[in-house]
Amino acid sequence: MKTTQRQGWIPSRLREHREAHGLTLEATGERLRQAAARHGLTVPAANFQTIWGHEQGTVFPGPHYRRAYCLLYKATEPELGFRPPLPGESQKAEIVISDLPAPSDPATDDAAAQVIESAFTKVSIDEITAGDSPPALLRSRVVDAWRRRHGGGNPRPILALVGGYAGSGKTEFSRFLSDITGWAFLDKDSLTRSIVERLLVSLGGDPNDRHTDLYLKEVRPLEYRCLMETAWDNLNVGTSAILAAPFIAELKDEAWFTRLENRCAAKGIDVAAIWVRCDPESMREYIEFRGAARDAWKLSNWEQYAASLDVESSPPTAHVTIDNRLGAAISLADQTREALKRILA
Repeated sequence: MKTTQRQGWIPSRLREHREAHGLTLEATGERLRQAAARHGLTVPAANFQTIWGHEQGTVFPGPHYRRAYCLLYKATEPELGFRPPLPGESQKAEIVISDLPAPSDPATDDAAAQVIESAFTKVSIDEITAGDSPPALLRSRVVDAWRRRHGGGNPRPILALVGGYAGSGKTEFSRFLSDITGWAFLDKDSLTRSIVERLLVSLGGDPNDRHTDLYLKEVRPLEYRCLMETAWDNLNVGTSAILAAPFIAELKDEAWFTRLENRCAAKGIDVAAIWVRCDPESMREYIEFRGAARDAWKLSNWEQYAASLDVESSPPTAHVTIDNRLGAAISLADQTREALKRILA
């Protein structure tokens, strides 16, 4: 049987895990659909033919299928044979929760705090420092927000900017943060896409344009202004906010970020900048998977677009850099969600 070419892929690992769990192909499909539904993932069909194709190597699973398999089998992508591990990933990917006691009071028990702190340390490229540094502040605020959702915590609001290139995983990581903390999740595209498309048409442009001077000079500033004003509406009434947007120009502009920090400080608001780093191949896979019209130019001119990306460094204002190469951080975030749900069960 012909096997789809994919570097480092070992399809037989899926069958080994399925058999180790005592599942039939049909039962695996049902469990995959359940795992996907819990996390808002799209796994079309997920029937025995699809599972068989994945196990035989004729169809490489898409990003949502891979995440669902990891959740179902409680394993990482390298363990399931989807790809080779990143350097040090075997150590980073392990979150041990089986020995943690179930808490009687999540507001005071340390079990959830250990899982959250472990996850943040493992998904970051550099270790999160201690003390009052912004990375340590962010981690402590996330733990605090978890406790506050379950009875306790600090009411001081925080503004978290989650930036990164298209397809890097910033939206998924923002959802993960919001799921843990209960902070408002504001996605730039969801808030502004309809208005942006109509405005571009009114100006005589392409509604899916995201690269010409017309968009960059006439539309993009308004798009980000809408996002920031919506954030201030939340922050001014004490509601923390997570903003998901590329923030490429903004986080490179130290003067812009300093003004933001000063405004937040004057209002008693904490601020944290998170940069999600990813590799071009994984970004392209996710862009193709989501099939958004606004990405058409990127895909048609991929080499030109990819050459413009600086994937090896983070903006100077970033407090925390999330290592989502090959989707590793998002997979770990999925496992952390599951761990926290089991703690509360």
